[in-house]
Amino acid sequence: MGVAIRVAGEGDRELVVRLLDEAFQDDPVSGWVFPDPEHRRATHHRLMAAFTDAVLAEGRVDLAEDGSACALWLSVPAEDHEGSGEGDGEDEDGPAQLRAAVDPDNERVELIGRLTADIHPEGRAHAYLWMIAVEPERQGEGLGRALIESVLDRCDREGLAAYLEASNARSRALYERLGFVLTGRPLDLPDGPRMWPMWRDPRPGEQSRASQDGLS
Repeated sequence: MGVAIRVAGEGDRELVVRLLDEAFQDDPVSGWVFPDPEHRRATHHRLMAAFTDAVLAEGRVDLAEDGSACALWLSVPAEDHEGSGEGDGEDEDGPAQLRAAVDPDNERVELIGRLTADIHPEGRAHAYLWMIAVEPERQGEGLGRALIESVLDRCDREGLAAYLEASNARSRALYERLGFVLTGRPLDLPDGPRMWPMWRDPRPGEQSRASQDGLS
């Protein structure tokens, strides 16, 4: 059965923040940014809210109609690669501003934005999958794959590449099945987990997936 997908609006903000917060509480990268579990539970949602606000303003949030999953996308032009994780694609001080707004005493909030920006590919326009989240009890049902494929269909039709950073081995395996390959070297966070920058070239003429709308 297909997954009904719509574009989220400002009225969906709290739902999207909740989905991201729940889905990433136990993610290795979130655990590195907020190593103390109690502090993570109290603060992690602020980071997810900042990411949500950035993408609602500058990109697109796709939402499963039943509210069980969401995907945050940015359109990155060929001339730059800003906006890759720091919450402010136009300002080089975005990571510092993010830290000040989310958790001022936590340098890792700022560092994760700077490190992911440093590995982001330059020179080619692409769709950037910033984050994707599925309710923990609904994971394994194919919701995340459906959200991603809806945009990849559009990328294939328009000859547009796609990019993401996988934050764990399970998600990396899914992305590889969807045609993403490792680009450059993995990012080893200081005293922390590994992230994998992954790139997918468009596949013109491949129309085997459901034709949902992708990036606008």
